[in-house]
Amino acid sequence: MAKQSKKRKSKSYDTFLKKQLLNPDLAAEYLSAAVQEKSLEGFLVALKNVAEAHGGIGILARTTKLNRQSMYKMFSERGNPTVSSLFTVLDALGLEVSIAPQERKSA
Repeated sequence: MAKQSKKRKSKSYDTFLKKQLLNPDLAAEYLSAAVQEKSLEGFLVALKNVAEAHGGIGILARTTKLNRQSMYKMFSERGNPTVSSLFTVLDALGLEVSIAPQERKSA
């Protein structure tokens, strides 16, 4: 009878991502990368991942005093949040928006 080798337990990517997104610096980098893609849908997916890492939409809704159903709609594929709602959510997550000039392409 052959000895069974110890199998390494693997963490799911979602579990790993949520743990990483608890770090404000990593969450900021993650969201900044999503912004660089210039896709609102992609940014909202990334923001939803950060929100889920911080306890989920329900907890975030209570913290921000925003309607939970509206927040689920905001984070959906067809979400179209107001700037005010985005700022409120980012503030609750301990993040803020920063604007920088685009890098100029050389001719």
